Amino acid sequence: MDIKDIHINDLTYTYPAGVTALRDVSLRIRAGESVTIIGQNGSGKTTLAKHLNGLLKPTSGSVRVGDIDTRQSTVAQLAALVGYVFQNPDEQLFASTVRSEVMFGPKNLGLPEESVISRSMAALDLVGLKERADVHPYDLSLGNRKRVAIASVLAMDTPVIVLDEPTIGQDHTGVELIGQIVDNLISQGKTVITITHDMDFCAEHFERVVVMMEGKILLNGSTREVLAQADVLMRAYVEPPQISKLATKLGIKGVPLSVDEFVDLIIRS
Repeated sequence: MDIKDIHINDLTYTYPAGVTALRDVSLRIRAGESVTIIGQNGSGKTTLAKHLNGLLKPTSGSVRVGDIDTRQSTVAQLAALVGYVFQNPDEQLFASTVRSEVMFGPKNLGLPEESVISRSMAALDLVGLKERADVHPYDLSLGNRKRVAIASVLAMDTPVIVLDEPTIGQDHTGVELIGQIVDNLISQGKTVITITHDMDFCAEHFERVVVMMEGKILLNGSTREVLAQADVLMRAYVEPPQISKLATKLGIKGVPLSVDEFVDLIIRS
């Protein structure tokens, strides 16, 4: 399936209780881009992301995935285009085994059984849970349940993947594994969008950052460009990655996004 650009135009969303969570948001995400959406709780990040697969419909404005207007499509139709991993995996998991959970999506795409099985087991292998395929998801830790939710989306092989706080509940090894999965998806040319408070994860794996505040976009640009604006980030209650903060404290010029870049800046300074 061809990957298409995502166009968000003048998007406003007001919840039924009357709270306006998004205000005239316009954003274009190009096919194959890797984008992080950051901001404090309540800034509108998740509300924005839930418009991408039709879980929420605009109060005004529009969201288009390629040629498809999300207002005129069902969540089921959009599920073949946009895979969404919830922040809380318990809102997503329902099957009695890990295997059946991950197989559910490909089955609903109408794929042959052999393809459903191969996709599902490959996805479980990627998240390190192939040996737990016959376990009930709720017998796993929170971190592993999150990985099951990720595997269920990977098995769908959608051109766009949205990850809401993917590193929550993960230890260092889990964060590294999810980072490798993200890098692999990007290398395949998929559009990968994440919402995260993990600024180190953001810096190491994503090329573009969108900062939100009070339902609006405050900053939008390359990761290095955005993370260099510490004063503006402070307004959004966002701190730069630890490695960038250390460089600043040491008086090193530049914005390192990884340990390797940090070491290189020290050598050259």
